Amino acid sequence: MNHPFPFLATDTADCPASLLSRAQALPTPRVALVNAGSEVPLRGLREAVELELAEPVLIGDRTKIATAAEKISWDIRPYRLEHAPHAEASPRAAALARAGEVDSIMKGQVHTSTFLKGLMPSAAGLRDKGTRCGHVFHITKPGSDRPLFLTDAALNVDPDVATRKACLMHAIRLAEILGDTDIKAGILAPTEDPIPSVPNTMEAAEIAAWAKDALPNATVQGPMALDLIFSREAADLKNYASDVSGDADIMLVPNITSGNALFKLMVLGMGCCAGGLVMGLKVPVLLTSRSQKAPDRICSAALGAVVAAAS
Repeated sequence: MNHPFPFLATDTADCPASLLSRAQALPTPRVALVNAGSEVPLRGLREAVELELAEPVLIGDRTKIATAAEKISWDIRPYRLEHAPHAEASPRAAALARAGEVDSIMKGQVHTSTFLKGLMPSAAGLRDKGTRCGHVFHITKPGSDRPLFLTDAALNVDPDVATRKACLMHAIRLAEILGDTDIKAGILAPTEDPIPSVPNTMEAAEIAAWAKDALPNATVQGPMALDLIFSREAADLKNYASDVSGDADIMLVPNITSGNALFKLMVLGMGCCAGGLVMGLKVPVLLTSRSQKAPDRICSAALGAVVAAAS
């Protein structure tokens, strides 16, 4: 057996060169690493620093940060360090962002729920009243710089229609920031027919109808099964009229389970590079993971730099 699991990709994509060069041409953002006292997140931030994608602001337990930095042989003396142990770290990052002292926030060695608890509530001061946040993945396959924006695969568990509309708008905004002027979005469902017994098909039709007037800068279609979003040939075989099929820039998923499975399949099975951000706060938030590889972390940092410059 040549491979431990035949569906796993053997080659992986790098961070797209066009995204990296664009981010490096911008002012270097001040990036707050929340709970920085661990080797893996510190390595990720150091990679961003070496590529001129981040000016570090290290937040967490001072002793743990120093120990972790020593283990990876990183001299952190030139950088700002904020002593805010454990649950104090995320609120401290929010306070720095409110004060305009950091431009983006990166997750370190901390549970995602704890991390976001200090950033998302209105009391944290990073979210305008009524604003719904969403996570957007920027996914590129090997050999291509063209991204698919996937939302929401990491934040909203079972979003209602209003939240999914917000997620779609976040993805469109990110695509526009990156220079896309002909945005096409497919709303994922198990079938292209709105069926009352399958609620997300009805919701997809509702979102698509709303988008015609609300989002004139994008072509939005749904419900669409996965083959119709990805394949023009599938659309032709099914006599499905679509400007989106085979040319989608954005995929809006119905829930976190389907989105997370798709994201991981594209990364593990297709070798894609996936960077991602939480959008809707006053600064971009990088939800990095211990399992992510260097190209994914670099892509997230580059996205953070581009969005921070546009904010």
